[in-house]
Amino acid sequence: MISCAFKSVKRSKNIVYHAAVSDTTSHKKLNVFSSGARDKLKPVLIFVHGGAWNSGNKSLYNFFGNRMARKGIVTVIPDYTKSPEANFDQMASEIASAVLWTKKNIAAYGGDSNQIFLSGHSAGGHLAALISIKDEYFTKLKIVNPVKGLILIDAAGLDMYGYLKEETFEAGNTYLETFTDNPIVWKKASPLYFLHEAMPPLLIYRGGKTYPSILKSNEKFIDSLQKVRAKFTYHVQPGKKHIPMILQFFNSSNKRYDEIVQWIITAPPNKSF
Repeated sequence: MISCAFKSVKRSKNIVYHAAVSDTTSHKKLNVFSSGARDKLKPVLIFVHGGAWNSGNKSLYNFFGNRMARKGIVTVIPDYTKSPEANFDQMASEIASAVLWTKKNIAAYGGDSNQIFLSGHSAGGHLAALISIKDEYFTKLKIVNPVKGLILIDAAGLDMYGYLKEETFEAGNTYLETFTDNPIVWKKASPLYFLHEAMPPLLIYRGGKTYPSILKSNEKFIDSLQKVRAKFTYHVQPGKKHIPMILQFFNSSNKRYDEIVQWIITAPPNKSF
């Protein structure tokens, strides 16, 4: 394969995708990364960063946008409001708005609005999964779910209901601020309980040495995907811990890049292991 390390990347940063609704809130912004001629529209990947729902920002992941753009994928990386200023539902709604902005505007950046894929690591994987699987987030925006495929990278929170039922957290804990202390809400926040056969195909990566809670919820998620006959591909990376699952993408020659690009540009495959 010819190296694409030196392809120039056009970076369009801090674009407002969701205007502040009051003096106490802020504009929500995103970065767009693209490269090459725009005579042919390219597939689009929206990446949602992690950070336990309470930290992180889009700029930390510029490296990912740069490398994906050089691989021929227009990449969008949004920010979103973190806990405790927002709960999971507001975060998910903001990411859905970022997808809507992308659908309406990405052609101007060389992206194909009919080829939008969504990805996320850790908490970002949870938010990406939630809006891809539960169409209500796009119904509220009065659009049909435009997500063509979902790529999860050591996703957290796929079964927050199961996790929070097993844990004992004191009031004020960051997870309770994000997901409340109500088990009914926990289940509404858990992508695991909303899987269906018509959901977008998935490409799922899990670290072999990830956190026990992520391992457990991912395995339950895979089992349920099989039961609903959803289309998915599942890769376990032996020896990888949770944070290294995203740090591996610093290496532009990491083979995950080519796997992801190949999965995006071809018809998503049927489930495999």
